[in-house]
Amino acid sequence: MNPILKDVRSKLETERLVLKMPEPGDGAVINQAIQASIEQLRPWLGFVQDVPTPEDTEVNTREAHAKFLTRENLRYLIFLRETGEFVGSTGFHNIDWKIPKLEIGYWIDTSKSGNGYMREAVAALTDYATKELDCVRVEIRCESENLKSRLIPEKLGYDLEGILRNEDLSVDGQRLTDTYIYAMVAL
Repeated sequence: MNPILKDVRSKLETERLVLKMPEPGDGAVINQAIQASIEQLRPWLGFVQDVPTPEDTEVNTREAHAKFLTRENLRYLIFLRETGEFVGSTGFHNIDWKIPKLEIGYWIDTSKSGNGYMREAVAALTDYATKELDCVRVEIRCESENLKSRLIPEKLGYDLEGILRNEDLSVDGQRLTDTYIYAMVAL
């Protein structure tokens, strides 16, 4: 089946959160979170090595919207249910619909970290991927030194399948890094 025919929910809800497909106009709130969190995000994320302008973020948001529609990547923006405040971004990347399998990535506005929001969002995505999208494999990859990011799959019961040593360069290109690969697989 052509992936564009795959029915995918554009909105998911948890007890405290709403996860929704990016829409044109969402770039401003995303950019504000990036600006506020840039020093904490910079060691881990390539897209914040240079401070993105609001226009850069809006372009990226519209591209994410288009990729959602074509089922290439399924990014979800995370908002608090009660207040509508932006929390962060997560989603399905490196999707292989033939298997089907995918990878979950995420980042959070650091003013919202420490409340379990990202774990709640990733738990909802994991459940959605395995139960509704029938994925037989869900991966999360983290740089070895990104301890906060590694805690999420560990607390959600993902298996650490391996550590790829000297597998990549740090996002600043200055040193070799190890990558932890976590997975949840259908039995």
